[in-house]
Amino acid sequence: MPRRLTFAELAEGACRPLSGADQRLDAAALAAALALLPGWEGNGEAIAKSFPFPGYEATLAFVNAVARIAQEQDHHPDITFGYGLCRVAWSTHSVGGVSRNDLICAAKIEALLRP
Repeated sequence: MPRRLTFAELAEGACRPLSGADQRLDAAALAAALALLPGWEGNGEAIAKSFPFPGYEATLAFVNAVARIAQEQDHHPDITFGYGLCRVAWSTHSVGGVSRNDLICAAKIEALLRP
């Protein structure tokens, strides 16, 4: 049985180039990983979460922080935002679904928000 990942391993991890369906997470691995990421939902194609904020400026600051993570990891999400709300969705196009890279980036976002 493969060893389960920890939140710290994901948050401290680094994305690497991936390609091919063998790098896509299966349903069991995805479910186990999502248990480490409260509020994130996955359907096999992507993982996503909506984040509420008290106003536009706070939302935009968060979007910019996510953009910095994306640039540092060279892994870019779909982001939609407006006044007081941002939705971030990660997927790995080169594997046709969700990969470890998506989990790493989601964990990095969660780490930003932890006290």
